[in-house]
Amino acid sequence: MTERTERSATPRKPQLSFWQIWNMCFGFLGIQFGFALQNANVSRIFQSLGAPIEDIPMLWIAAPLTGLIVQPIVGYLSDRTWTGLGRRRPYFLVGAVLATLALLAMPNSPTLWIAAGLLWVLDASINISMEPFRAFVGDQLPTAQRPSGYAMQSFFIGVGSVVASVLPFALAHLGVGNTAGPGEVPDTVRYAFYFGGAVLLLSVGWTVLRTREYPPETLQSFDDALPEPPRPNRDRVRCALFGASWLVVGGLVATTISMCGLDRQLYVLAGMIGAFGVALLVRGMIGAGGGFATVMDDLHSMPPTMVRLAVVQFFSWFALFAMWIYTTSTVTQLHFHSSDTTSAAYNEGANWVGVLFAAYNGFAALAAIAIPWMVRRWGLRWSHLCNVSLGGLGLISIALIRDSQWLLLSMLGVGFAWASILSLPYALLSDSVPATKMGVYMGIFNFFIVIPQLVAVSLLGALVKFFFAGAPAGALVIGGVSLFVSGLCVLWVREPGTGAAA
Repeated sequence: MTERTERSATPRKPQLSFWQIWNMCFGFLGIQFGFALQNANVSRIFQSLGAPIEDIPMLWIAAPLTGLIVQPIVGYLSDRTWTGLGRRRPYFLVGAVLATLALLAMPNSPTLWIAAGLLWVLDASINISMEPFRAFVGDQLPTAQRPSGYAMQSFFIGVGSVVASVLPFALAHLGVGNTAGPGEVPDTVRYAFYFGGAVLLLSVGWTVLRTREYPPETLQSFDDALPEPPRPNRDRVRCALFGASWLVVGGLVATTISMCGLDRQLYVLAGMIGAFGVALLVRGMIGAGGGFATVMDDLHSMPPTMVRLAVVQFFSWFALFAMWIYTTSTVTQLHFHSSDTTSAAYNEGANWVGVLFAAYNGFAALAAIAIPWMVRRWGLRWSHLCNVSLGGLGLISIALIRDSQWLLLSMLGVGFAWASILSLPYALLSDSVPATKMGVYMGIFNFFIVIPQLVAVSLLGALVKFFFAGAPAGALVIGGVSLFVSGLCVLWVREPGTGAAA
């Protein structure tokens, strides 16, 4: 029997209707609502609770670290879960409940360190819900519909973020208090977080109740299911030696930072190197089997497409993290001429940042409608190159424009980049991994979202201080260049149905 005959004998994964795709992606509205509230307001909360601007990147470290730890664990577990609620949906629900509780608590934090701890809880909870949603699209949709599914997620991300980002601004115009005393969070932020918790829980609940999942055996029987690769036979001694080498390098980097009196945020970079060494050492000391060994082995044997996409993701998310950390301080300093968190000018500027973040997410929702057309006309890679290049121009222009109203034009480019980053790399990835490992590979793929954020935490402060005399707008210029690099790197990725990368 020929390969073509064998494939024709297996069932095809059914195409879903527009409303079925709508229901399965609707929960992302709430997930992104919470995520957008976090991105637009956490730096403001930290500054309101007394954090100096140079320490804010370190306080943000909780967000990427939790993703690094949580997503591969959730992906591994969800691949092996089957309950009355299905495979991925139990994780949607648990994450939504925990994230809602964190959103209710964060604006009431009495101290800076409690706020930083609640950011850890919030980000971990959002990640518990978010990671299975990525795998959910790969599970439910045939190859031809996956770009549309991820674009639908981008649409809901845009819509949710628009409302979440603009909420403090809108509440201020409705008469809600927009200033507070030292160590207190304004009521505009507090009520926005309360509303966000309700939206998150209700929208995820809609997806949980309105969708069904394929049992694992059915999923594996479809004609687009890639076979599970053989388990690699790792040399435990060699693995342990590599781990020891990475650990030594991490120690040398930390020693150099200490002896040369370099920026203390660089210790994050040394810690990342050392932690990877420890992980390899542990893998070398234990046998095959178990969740940790499986994740480490799958990381070692990633498909070539995933390796190339990792580089694309690194530069994309480095840029995004620079934007999330430094846009508030850039806009308040350049356009509203204040760094005093208790002043009306600073809080007016911070609210305008919420509007700008709402704008880029609104443009992202529109871009999500256009992206399937772009993919049909230009393909996945060239569409992504075009979109992230627009984002690079948008970030750089924030540092050059002096009329705050014109920053809305900057957000147009950022919106197209954001929609593309949230959809097209996942469409490229989901076509290259087996169905039985969709969750764990989506979780591992998150490493290449988290690692650049940790690198940003460790390097951005030093780069801005050294090259831009501490002006936060410099971080946005660095982010814009990084987006251009990510666009060029995507041309290196193989596209489904083509023989090789460009």
